Amino acid sequence: MRHRKKKTTLDRESSHRKSLLRNLATSLVLYDRIETTVAKAKALRPYVERLVTRARAGGLANRRLLLQKLNTDGAVRKMMEVLGPRYRERHGGYTRITQMGTRRGDAARMAIIEFV
Repeated sequence: MRHRKKKTTLDRESSHRKSLLRNLATSLVLYDRIETTVAKAKALRPYVERLVTRARAGGLANRRLLLQKLNTDGAVRKMMEVLGPRYRERHGGYTRITQMGTRRGDAARMAIIEFV
């Protein structure tokens, strides 16, 4: 039974999963949309939405927290200067997942995750 087990493990150890989410989030911030598997997109959505909420609030403490969660300074700068003000009036729901079909090589279900 998986009662109250909220975290999606993606069949990876914790350090690998954290690195994967950090890389996916950095790419999503820099390019505004990425193509990935449905499972990774669903795991990435709450991670990124928490970061956008931090960027909306602004401030030095939130910038430092974003620096811990994203790989590049350019991604943090874009979060604070572009995405934070863009979603200032929106109460959640900053990302959209659109399912695309299956990948040819291994038939994995693919999706596009993008900012609304």
